[in-house]
Amino acid sequence: MDDGEIIGLFFERNESAISEAERKYGKLCMNVANKILDSAEDSEECVNDAFFKLWNSIPPTEPNSLKGFVCKITRNLALMRLRYNNCQKRSVELAVSLSELEEVLPDDRVSASVDDEEIGRAINDFLAKQKPVVRKVFVLKYVYFYTQKEIAEHFSFTENKVNSMLCRTRKKLREHLVKEGIEV
Repeated sequence: MDDGEIIGLFFERNESAISEAERKYGKLCMNVANKILDSAEDSEECVNDAFFKLWNSIPPTEPNSLKGFVCKITRNLALMRLRYNNCQKRSVELAVSLSELEEVLPDDRVSASVDDEEIGRAINDFLAKQKPVVRKVFVLKYVYFYTQKEIAEHFSFTENKVNSMLCRTRKKLREHLVKEGIEV
């Protein structure tokens, strides 16, 4: 069943929409949550909550990408759970990923006038201009929290190449944000 049909089931309030979405994206959501939480129990709970939230979000929301929408919900719930757990279960890799982005993204204290949507649009514009492989590496690292080793294996790169790509991409992103008038 394709995403359009599944979204149609949500709009019809047909409960099979949840099972179809879970069948299609459940493993991916579990992987996203597990990368952040490193706990099967917490991850499973986040995924269940994500599909419940998906049910409550569609309608009125009609996502362009069901996959992206449910992954974003899962990711946000997992990050909230991580904060709730006082970050005791945070992996070193996740902490490094988030600290790398802190150097690039604006701080609320410095740039309170810029809203998250504006920053999101600027990042999306930036990524759209990058080569597909650069965009994929960036998303795997900072959205799905893959390790450099996992990314290297996925693309048959060396870890050094992945590190260099990420470093250059962060630098270019920072320059792009400044050019867009977003104070970093």
